[in-house]
Amino acid sequence: MNYPFSIMDPVSLTRRLIDIESITGNEAPVGQLLLRELAGLGFDVEKIPVPFPPEVESHGRERFDVYAKLRDVRPDIVFSTHMDTVPPFIPSSEDEARIYGRGSCDAKGIIAAQIAAALRLRERGVRVGLLYVAGEERDSLGADTANQFSPHPRFLVNGEPTDNCLATASKGSLRVQLTATGRMAHSAYPELGESAIDKLLAALQRLLAMSLPLNPEVGPSTLNIGVIEGGRAPNVIPDFARAQLQYRLVGPSTALRRDIEDAVLGLAHPEFLLEIPFVKLRTIAGLPTMVAAFTTDIPRLSNWGEPLLFGPGSIHVAHTDAEYIEKGQLLEAIDMYCTIATKLLCEEGSR
Repeated sequence: MNYPFSIMDPVSLTRRLIDIESITGNEAPVGQLLLRELAGLGFDVEKIPVPFPPEVESHGRERFDVYAKLRDVRPDIVFSTHMDTVPPFIPSSEDEARIYGRGSCDAKGIIAAQIAAALRLRERGVRVGLLYVAGEERDSLGADTANQFSPHPRFLVNGEPTDNCLATASKGSLRVQLTATGRMAHSAYPELGESAIDKLLAALQRLLAMSLPLNPEVGPSTLNIGVIEGGRAPNVIPDFARAQLQYRLVGPSTALRRDIEDAVLGLAHPEFLLEIPFVKLRTIAGLPTMVAAFTTDIPRLSNWGEPLLFGPGSIHVAHTDAEYIEKGQLLEAIDMYCTIATKLLCEEGSR
């Protein structure tokens, strides 16, 4: 079958995607662009509606994942990544070597590379699909939703910035909310109150001093104290304090959860808000590898085939004010995605 519209410029598409603000919850404008682009390239495209979290008002906004495939064909392999970005919005720019802007490497350049690879593979007769989801940067709600509508392909190649290496593993994530309570009093008479902030700080010191799990193949579990809030005024003994924590997992979380509860006992109450498990991943002989210290949607897309993790760009510049993707690496990724698909399907075909 001939596809007359199968030429696209990945650099131009990357910049167009970056220039649409899609901070988590506002993915629909990017989704609409992808619906138009992929339909124009000859794919069958559909929306998968994604709800907003219960605590978030939609204010009439639409939210959805984008799924594209060849007409009347179930894909053997699907390329996927996310449409949302972290704040703040940073518009695109470029120089001879790089494309800059929010989402350039995480993950709008990846979207462009995957579409270009899918076009090449389609011309070779490969049954390929594309899946772009909402909410990866916060709660993976788009992936959870997409998982209910899977066509059950054989392979899923998830895209995140891995410097064009296949990941051997991806660390998990455990988000913890730590809450301390106390009793208000006039700050001139601290003995009459009970400081929730003092209790929270003591609990955090215990957690920082705690030994964390180590996996010899992927490295240590780590802790980030991302948000601290609490108190009423400088002259009031605080009755309330809260911290948001994130652990990077390198194995099961059961023992870690128990250690956290024991460490903060009597000082604060831990709530385990979200867990995405640690996963080991398939690799391909002859292709470079790395360990992803970050978390992906892969555990939430279990119905989309055997997972691999690969993408252009460096995670070290993702989420920064100087985020960028190398143009050379973006173009190299197109070839690599094609190589990965071809090798996977050949390996499976020879078994």
